[in-house]
Amino acid sequence: MTISVAVADDQALVRVGFCGIVAATPGLAVVGEAANGAEAVTVARTAKPDVLLMDVRMPVLDGIEATRQITSSAESSGVRVIILTTFDLDDYVFGALRAGASGFLLKDTLPEDLITAIRVVAAGEALLAPSVTRRLISEFARTPVLGAQGPAVPRLPGPAGGAAARPGAAPSAARADKVTGLLTERECEVLRLVAAGMSNGEIADHLRISPATAKTHVAHLLTKLDARDRVQLVIIAYQAGLAHPG
Repeated sequence: MTISVAVADDQALVRVGFCGIVAATPGLAVVGEAANGAEAVTVARTAKPDVLLMDVRMPVLDGIEATRQITSSAESSGVRVIILTTFDLDDYVFGALRAGASGFLLKDTLPEDLITAIRVVAAGEALLAPSVTRRLISEFARTPVLGAQGPAVPRLPGPAGGAAARPGAAPSAARADKVTGLLTERECEVLRLVAAGMSNGEIADHLRISPATAKTHVAHLLTKLDARDRVQLVIIAYQAGLAHPG
């Protein structure tokens, strides 16, 4: 199947470059372009690309807010956004994930890595640039910035059916029980491996199961925990204390 891609960037040369890489790749097709965040929202709702490459710093509407509007709208909720920026700054990473982005890459990413990212995200997985993953994991452990707002972070049920504690708060046994109570022992194990950054293939090798079985377990986790993608599963695992840095 052809993966449809749209590109949003206020610099025409950058936009043309990304479109050229996509158009020259078998199995990928460019279905739209946008020069600012507002146009990106319109393209997402009209062209409905599988993946939208989104710049951060754009006029009219920035890429983070555009992503939030795209992922929170029924018209475009199926569009998966990859944030592309020259700035490797924490605020962009966390803002993009809170807004519902499925990937975050720097603009100096090699063309082949960009194509891989598009395919990974289109397949329903999530992807972060290696340079930001370690800091992101550390941030899960020490601060509630993730999950403070936006659709990217599911709310965990709190004790006695109340609201969940903030993501950065120390996980309680009750919060962990709320998650593990929804899952089988094997699914809990798979959730921990997802939080460790393993792909479906790596999970299959680690547990000595077939890739298809690993994929099924991850699909069950997404359904049972009402998660949009693997990024949300990682967040849930840390919120519930089922995963820890290192």
